[in-house]
Formats: sequence, C-alpha cells, structure tokens
Amino acid sequence: MSGHSKWATTHRQKAVVDAKRGAIFTKLANNISIAAKQGGDPDMNPALRTAIDRARSMSMPKDNIERAIKKGTGELGGDQMEELYYEAIGPGGVQMIVKCISDNRNRSAATIRHLFNKNNSSLGAVMWNFEQKGVIMLSREELSAKNKDIDELELSLIDQGVSDVARDEDGMIVYAELADFQKIQDFLQTLDLKNESAEIEYVAKEKIALNATDQEKFDKLLEELEDNEEVSAVYSNILD
Repeated sequence: MSGHSKWATTHRQKAVVDAKRGAIFTKLANNISIAAKQGGDPDMNPALRTAIDRARSMSMPKDNIERAIKKGTGELGGDQMEELYYEAIGPGGVQMIVKCISDNRNRSAATIRHLFNKNNSSLGAVMWNFEQKGVIMLSREELSAKNKDIDELELSLIDQGVSDVARDEDGMIVYAELADFQKIQDFLQTLDLKNESAEIEYVAKEKIALNATDQEKFDKLLEELEDNEEVSAVYSNILD
C-alpha cells in the first residue's frame, strides 16, 4: 500500500507495462500458493478466493492460477513458500511493514535489509502501531454504474458492522474487522457491487505526513521494494 495514495498504487499495478507483467504474475502466484496451504477449494477458503479474484483482475492466465494452487497444496512438490514480515523505519521516520513470500528466508532478509540500508533506512520494530483489517475498495465508477447512493451505502455498511469508511474523489474504502470481512464482501455481492480490491492488510493506528523531500525518498524506496518479486505488499503509516 502506497503511503501517498492507495488508489494510485492500485491503478499503477493494474496498468503495469508488459515488461513487468511476469514479476506481477509471480507475486500473484505466490499469494495464491500461500493461501492454498489452508485448502485448495476457494469456496471453503476465503483467503484463496480473494487471491484468485485479484489474479483474475490482473488477467493472470487460468493455468498459472491452477499451478499456483497445486504448489500451495503440495501437489507439485518442490520448495514450500512462506510468508515473512519485516518491520522498518523509512524516510522521515515513516513506519513500514514489508510482506514477502519466499522459499528462502535468508535470501529475503538480506535483500530487504540491503534495500533499506541503501535508502538510508533501517529495520526496526513498528508492529505495535498496526492492526490487521479487511480492506475493500469500491471505485466511484462502479458505484455510479450501479446507481448507488454513497450516503445510503455507507449507512448500510455501518449497519453491517464495518469499523470505518473512507470516501474521496476516487471512491470508497471500507475497513472491516477480520471476523466480519467475508460477511461484508458477501453483503456487497448482494448489492451487485464489484470491488476494486479486497485484501487483509496492516492498517496504521496513528499516521503521519511527510514533507516533499522525505516523500520523494519514500517513493523511491517503495518503487524498489515493489520491483522485487518476493515483496508481496508494503504497508506504511503515511497519511493518505
């Protein structure tokens, strides 16, 4: 998740040039494989269903998706992937959590440490300022196409138990407790609303704003992290 705009990050990923498509597919496959460890049936595994939906939204081929599922369930054998999390302090004191999916934790640790060091940043404990939430993005185009009144929708979502709703010119971001995440997604389906994305993310409790210089440094670091195939997600406490 980019610090300056979650919408900008999502749009950038969906408009990825062909030269980077292979790296994006690798990230998506890794996410599917990790989720499939809990079961290869997406109807019984919400995390897997979410990972598959995201892969499809990025036009990932069906064969790639099926191969990733089989790798996660152990049907293909080979090295097993695991989720790794690195906490760090970035430019301007921004707190960051980097999620990696890798079959070699020593390689991943060395790579992430190198990227932070070369950008005058360092690993450090920040998890205390983050909590996991289900995050659902609904674009303004989708809301308009389905003729939804945003005020009424927000009230309906609050009735369903969402913890927070953020609105801006790009649309609506819905935050849900993990226990309610699937219920909220199912509710939106009954309204025939297609989400832009639906992910379990680390959301900062307290956020900060960066000055222009530190923002530029952060953007450079973020780009280098996102270019690494093993980096699945980056979360920060920058004020959107």
